[in-house]
Amino acid sequence: MKASDLFVRSLENEGVEYIFGIPGEENLDLLDSLSRSRIKLVLTRHEQAAGFMAATYGRLTGKAGVCMSTLGPGATNFVTSAAYAQLGGMPMMMITGQKPIKTSKQGQFQIVDIVDTMRPLTKYTQQIVSGNNIPSRVREAIRRAEEERPGATHLELPEDIAAEETDELPLAASLARRPTAEDKAVRAAVELIHKSKHPVLVVGAAANRKLTCRMLRDFVAHTGIPFVTTQMGKGVVDERDDKFLGNAALSAGDFVHRAIEHADLIINVGHDVIEKPPFFMQAGGVQVIHVNFFSAQVDPVYFPQTEVIGDIANSIWQMKEQVDPQSHWDFSYFEKVRTAGEAHYHQGTEDDRFPVYPQRLVADVRRVTEGKGIIALDNGVYKIWFARNYKAHSPNTVLLDNALATMGAGLPSAMAAKLVFPERQVVAICGDGGFMMNSQELETAVRLDLDLVVLILRDDAYGMIKWKQAHMGFDDFGLDYGNPDFVKYAESYGAQGHRVERAQELAPLITECHGKSGVHVIDVPVDYSENDRILNQEIQELSQKL
Repeated sequence: MKASDLFVRSLENEGVEYIFGIPGEENLDLLDSLSRSRIKLVLTRHEQAAGFMAATYGRLTGKAGVCMSTLGPGATNFVTSAAYAQLGGMPMMMITGQKPIKTSKQGQFQIVDIVDTMRPLTKYTQQIVSGNNIPSRVREAIRRAEEERPGATHLELPEDIAAEETDELPLAASLARRPTAEDKAVRAAVELIHKSKHPVLVVGAAANRKLTCRMLRDFVAHTGIPFVTTQMGKGVVDERDDKFLGNAALSAGDFVHRAIEHADLIINVGHDVIEKPPFFMQAGGVQVIHVNFFSAQVDPVYFPQTEVIGDIANSIWQMKEQVDPQSHWDFSYFEKVRTAGEAHYHQGTEDDRFPVYPQRLVADVRRVTEGKGIIALDNGVYKIWFARNYKAHSPNTVLLDNALATMGAGLPSAMAAKLVFPERQVVAICGDGGFMMNSQELETAVRLDLDLVVLILRDDAYGMIKWKQAHMGFDDFGLDYGNPDFVKYAESYGAQGHRVERAQELAPLITECHGKSGVHVIDVPVDYSENDRILNQEIQELSQKL
């Protein structure tokens, strides 16, 4: 068969459902092969958005999302999405085209060494130099993308290789099981838990796996040990649980940090160094148990004394089977922290001021998205408000990026979520700055006939940087811009545009949009004027009094 046909058959063999991207002339053989495949091509308006969609597909399914571009500028547009997937631990495979490598008459036109460009951004990057190598290259790229720790991989398929004839066939995946933790390590961890007086559980990004979620829920129910989540660990355990102390959305000084400081043992499950540390260790300080697929990456603020290395779900199950709740455990201070945090989260949730107050915004979205709805957050100061104040009921219902923390991913991520879960309510929540970085994908969403709600939180500025600027005592300078009329902008793409003019209109409008088909874009003016006072001053002052 033709090599491009073999490439597509190899992808089908891996269970690939979608390829997101923008083909170029160097991909035309592959595009022709795709036209006869059950794999669906999702044509996007920018390669970066295609990469974000593929990465989010991987995040939600555990299977590698696949995206495609041409050579040169198309391939370089994947750089941000490669970093997004790699830092965020999302399985993704990129396919890029290239000019013929055996004979070429175009010199260096559009040619960039994409394989080497991708090397520091991926787990695996290769140029395919023979059609006969396609089965092994595809199998290895998918395997590397999906195995712990998941991330980005890349294959370059030159134009002349894609057109070759080959007799090879796809390779089947091998049966593989992750190793389990050694019994002595588990017993050592259990002994520390039994001896502690104020143990606390911290749930991080690598714990966000289906089986791990179930085991952690059982562990919390059995032991009664309170827990904290990082931003990318949100929803691993239901945050309505009365043992939930809060989310480490801020770097320090929040209520949740007071609980961590009080702990004499931290059971750190799924810690990933790509996130801002939820706590800082000091020599002679708190004991830390590191539970993860891999041993700890030691740095000046993280050097755990005990490590339980292996499949996380199995490690937690083994620990649960051996831990007995202890009569000397004292969680009274943690309960004070939880009560004070809950009281603060509810402040401002009924505030009618306009533009909309962040606490009111988060509360209204929580009210109408229901327990199984999915919100996909772009990157901005609102992400902190949602991480702190929006309780996630289950895993991957709050899609945020606390790794690369890139702008422009919110809308494509929401679109991918809707493709994976068409029956669920999905809301993209974007700042006006982040939205405009990939706003052209509204056309893609309309063309795909997605039922999607997009909130544009409009403050006509780069609000996150304004917050930092104010906190550092600098003058307000250089961060304001103009915006289009977002209602007309949405309508120009065939979406439906709405504008909120009173705070009380937001929740009913989101509910109304969920009840209708199509893409709905809601312009929501927001008031960030008190971010510095609340997030940097008030929270620290209140939490210090506990």
